[in-house]
Amino acid sequence: MQKEGMMATDKKREPRPPMLRSSIPLKPMVKWQDSMAGDRIAHLIRGVGRGLLRSFQMRLYEHGVAHGHWTFLRVLWRADGLTQRQLSEQAGVMEPSTFAAVQAMEKLGYVVRHSVMENRRQVRIFLTPKGAALKHVLIPMAEEVNEIALRGMAADEVAIARRVLLGMIENLAHDEIESSDRNLRMPSTRDLAQAISGHAVSEPSGGNKDETRKKRA
Repeated sequence: MQKEGMMATDKKREPRPPMLRSSIPLKPMVKWQDSMAGDRIAHLIRGVGRGLLRSFQMRLYEHGVAHGHWTFLRVLWRADGLTQRQLSEQAGVMEPSTFAAVQAMEKLGYVVRHSVMENRRQVRIFLTPKGAALKHVLIPMAEEVNEIALRGMAADEVAIARRVLLGMIENLAHDEIESSDRNLRMPSTRDLAQAISGHAVSEPSGGNKDETRKKRA
C-alpha cells in the first residue's frame, strides 16, 4: 500500500521545465568604489557616517549599550553634573529625547538625578560608578573603529581630511545663521510628517501675511 501511494504521488509531480539561459549578457557587478567615486561630498560623508555607525553599533551590542546612550555618556564623561538642557545642547539632541534617554539610563544604573544645594528646583544628572566605568570599555572601542576607518591612510592625509571637515562644519553653521535672516527655518517633526504624508506644511512665522489672507479668502 505504501508503494502504491508513493507511485501515485510520483505521478502527480510534473517535471520542471529546463532553465533557459537569458539571451541578454549579464553585466559585471559594479564595485561600490566605482559607483561612489563621482558622488557629491554630502553622499560620501553620509556613507562614511553609516559605516562608522554600523561598525560601532556591532561592538556596543556586545556590551548591551545602546548607541543613543553612548551619545549622552560621552558628554557626561567630559562634564558630569549637567542639567537636562545642558546635556541636550552638548549632545545635539532635543530635550524630550534627552529626558527619555536619561530615564532609561537611570533604570540601567548609569546615571542618577539630584537637585543641588544652591537651587533645589534645579535637577542635575550625575554618573554612577557603573556609568563612569563604561568609559574604559567603550572609548577603546570607538578608537578602534576610527583606526579601522583610517587604515592605510598617511598622517598628512588624515590631517587634511580633518581640516576640510572642520571647515565644512563652520561653513554650514554660518549658512544656518544666514538662513534665519532670510526667514528660512528648520522644519519641525510635525512639518516633516505632514510633508511626507502629502499634507500642507504650516507657514513659517513671519511669512507673507498678504498671501495668507488671499489663500483664506
